Amino acid sequence: MINLNIKTVVIAVGLVFSAGAMAQAMTKTEYKAGKDTIAAEYKAAKSACASLSGNASDVCKAEAKGKDKVAIAELESGYKPSAKNTYDLAAAKADANYAVAKEKCDDTSGNVKDVCVKEAKAVETTAKAEAKAQMKTSDANTTANVATTEARTEAKMKTTEARKDATATENEAAYTVAKEKCDTFAGGAKDKCMDQARALHGKS
Repeated sequence: MINLNIKTVVIAVGLVFSAGAMAQAMTKTEYKAGKDTIAAEYKAAKSACASLSGNASDVCKAEAKGKDKVAIAELESGYKPSAKNTYDLAAAKADANYAVAKEKCDDTSGNVKDVCVKEAKAVETTAKAEAKAQMKTSDANTTANVATTEARTEAKMKTTEARKDATATENEAAYTVAKEKCDTFAGGAKDKCMDQARALHGKS
């Protein structure tokens, strides 16, 4: 399941940056109205959680808070479009999804819960790594478009380095999940599981 989620994250982050590149700046009046709307929606969402109890209430509150943060990040990105604000939007979505997923993990226990939390964290880590790589690539491309051949070469190197960093971060997150899953085994079976995990993720 984690591989599918991570692939989905990679695609989603790319779409966020594509949309950010096409975004049109809004007026100050629209921005202020947007803030008021977001505040009202958050207040209503929190009130709706009052009828719930236990973990359902916690999940509801996490969802409300997450939607609020994402909405604010979307507003900022629309008001002042930039690679940085687009990154902040992707990061807000990653944080919101993680907060909700982590709360939902509380419905389980033991190793199942541990794996659930690690998988949720891996997806968040991947999203942020992808967003960071996309931001660096965007900045590098912007520089390259108005620079010399030498600067373009440097921009290409920065893009390559950003992608390398993102891949390493994502691999480490996936390895953490794989190790946690091995805890369901014991003895030789666990050793074999760990060997496979290390081999798959390039660990010695």
